[in-house]
Formats: sequence, C-alpha cells, structure tokens
Amino acid sequence: MGTETDWVYRVFEPHGSEGWRPYGSDPERWRGSITADDSSEGPQYAVALVVTDLMSEWKMRGLPQARHVRVLLWHDEEGDMADADIIVEVRPKIHAE
Repeated sequence: MGTETDWVYRVFEPHGSEGWRPYGSDPERWRGSITADDSSEGPQYAVALVVTDLMSEWKMRGLPQARHVRVLLWHDEEGDMADADIIVEVRPKIHAE
C-alpha cells in the first residue's frame, strides 16, 4: 500500500508520410513524467492528466477543436513507440454533413 510508479510521457503529432514527430513548437513542453499510485488505474490516470492539459491549452488558445496527437506513456523511462505501455490518440471531431 502507498507505493507509487513513475510514468514518462511524450506527445507526438502526425507528420505526413514520415510518421510522427514531437508535438508543438516547444516539444520539451509535452515531454515529462508523472508519479501516480501504483494501482491498475495509475497509467490511465497519468495519461488522462496529459490529455486534460492538452485540451486546456487548446481551449485557452481559442482553438475550435482538438488537434490530432498521440500521447505515449512508458513505465519509468521513455522508449520506442512500440514499447509504450499506453498510446492514446486524440483526433479532431469531424462533422459529416
């Protein structure tokens, strides 16, 4: 009880046929770590914090919709995309008319 886990995250954006690149004009802003309770909800909680932060920034900047990004989360240290413990993809809302 009372143990914690460090999660490392990084946010990426699509970059055409080249795949994904670090998100934003200041990629270090969207790279960091979060310490969460060591439970089954720890990684979901950590990635939810990052997505909430992204959404808050977009709203503050007056962007009308979410940007297309991927949030990757690793246990303890950053690795390759394929090694991520969780990948959450946020896509803009598309209105079909």
